[in-house]
Amino acid sequence: MADGPLGSARGVYAISVAAELSGVGVQMLRHYERLGLLSPQRTAGGTRRYSEDDLAVLSRIGELVSGGVNLAGVAQILALEERNRELTAEIARLRRSRLQR
Repeated sequence: MADGPLGSARGVYAISVAAELSGVGVQMLRHYERLGLLSPQRTAGGTRRYSEDDLAVLSRIGELVSGGVNLAGVAQILALEERNRELTAEIARLRRSRLQR
């Protein structure tokens, strides 16, 4: 995930805009944050700012919920998917390291 000034991890959307873009209500966005499913950035004043990455997570949550997964299951799946991405990146790093020898 990009993390530069224009990257997908940069929080740019207010909660109302994120709700509109994702089709998820403002209260549900707050609920997802309380459950740890989302961690939007905060301004110095404490205002939530959602990123493109956050919107992608919201889309994934919607897919899982519409498939019948409850929010506890969603949390587990998201954690496992993140771990899978980390392990995949580590495997790629190790392969590159081995090729450079």
